[in-house]
Amino acid sequence: MNRRKFLKASSAAAAFAACPGVAISQGIGTSAPFPEYKALVCVFMLGGNDSFNMVVPRSGAEYNVYAASRQNLAIDQNALLTINPMTPDTAQYGLHPSMTGMQSLFEASRAAIISNVGPLVEPTSKDDFMNKSVALPPQLFSHNDQQDQWQSLKGISQSNTGWAGRIADLIRTNVVGQQIGTNASLFGNVLFQSAEDTIAYVMGPNGPIQFDGFADSGVLLEQRLAFERIISADYSSIYERGFAEIQRRAVATADLVTDAIEQAPTINTEFPNSQLGRQLNTVARLIAARDDLQMQRQIFFVAAGGFDSHDNQNQDQPGLLGDISTSIAAFYDATVEIGASDLVTTFTQSDFGRTLTSNGDGTDHAWGGNQLVIGDAVRGRDMYGLYPRLEIGGPDDVGGGRMIPTTSADQYAATLAKWFGIPDLDLDVIAPNVDNFANNDIGFML
Repeated sequence: MNRRKFLKASSAAAAFAACPGVAISQGIGTSAPFPEYKALVCVFMLGGNDSFNMVVPRSGAEYNVYAASRQNLAIDQNALLTINPMTPDTAQYGLHPSMTGMQSLFEASRAAIISNVGPLVEPTSKDDFMNKSVALPPQLFSHNDQQDQWQSLKGISQSNTGWAGRIADLIRTNVVGQQIGTNASLFGNVLFQSAEDTIAYVMGPNGPIQFDGFADSGVLLEQRLAFERIISADYSSIYERGFAEIQRRAVATADLVTDAIEQAPTINTEFPNSQLGRQLNTVARLIAARDDLQMQRQIFFVAAGGFDSHDNQNQDQPGLLGDISTSIAAFYDATVEIGASDLVTTFTQSDFGRTLTSNGDGTDHAWGGNQLVIGDAVRGRDMYGLYPRLEIGGPDDVGGGRMIPTTSADQYAATLAKWFGIPDLDLDVIAPNVDNFANNDIGFML
């Protein structure tokens, strides 16, 4: 039993002894409403983003090592977009040439870079990896398994819940007045938001998905009324009653959220007409409707695909990273427009980083990579964690330019969860392996 579990068990036992007729709360220790609204927005880059071409060393010695490792995939040194971190290391850095929006946010102290972060069970060196002397996340370099690792932080354990789902479960007694759930996905059902006690709301990229064949007049109104009579009938089977309840909830929530979005303040910010741009536009409109929906805490999941760059990386990556940069910059501008830029934090995840070595036309599956965090609550214009030496066979390379993460995904998630309102004592509920590392807050949030 670690310190957190011991303290929680002791305090719960004392409370139960004092009030034997009262059930022990499994929340964060208080059911008081939060004093202000906050939202997290996860932008998942599906396929494994080559993030060592997203954030690149541009100083001479470091760039030369990078260029030798990356071969035909290396970005021209003079094309890199200059960034100036407030806490520089011995190197200088730049962003991919297509990421002008992200460069502006970084230089305006509205974005930070988390260097070489990825799933870990415990701190791991190259010797540890080669000697198999530490526990490792299973099935490294596998798309499905590593997406699950990022979304659940399960380490070597089995888990049917995601870390956003566990946050929602912990704060459920603090947000009882909310009209929809804490979690909302615009990209289908995801493990990230799966929970034991709470339910994520799933919608389309443009908002709630309405039932086909319904309207407010004529035959389509009659169809809706007939459907409502069917799902409101009395059924003897628990399965029939459960299915009917799901349909009732779907109809009611779609109407509620659609009405709230339509009545929310107009957002004039222009978004790209891309898969990600449309999703983030809808998220901004939902945040604009936060008061009407009585929301206190929200976690959104959006995603963009195409990052599995085994082929055509030089042709495809500029457009992919350009869309990430432009869409997130537009979303940030929209949060400014609706007065929520200090209340909303956007962060990226991806399956894994990619090999430094080229396969001739692209890259293969790897491990550690760089992530972005955006918002007024971020300690911006800085890089957190240790950016590795991008050397084939170097101290962080376990083969083919696969970088061992030097910051864990648990630390990354715990830092975000702490800003969101989860106390230190509960951070290992969200990030189960975080106690294996030196700190649970890597400092990128105010």
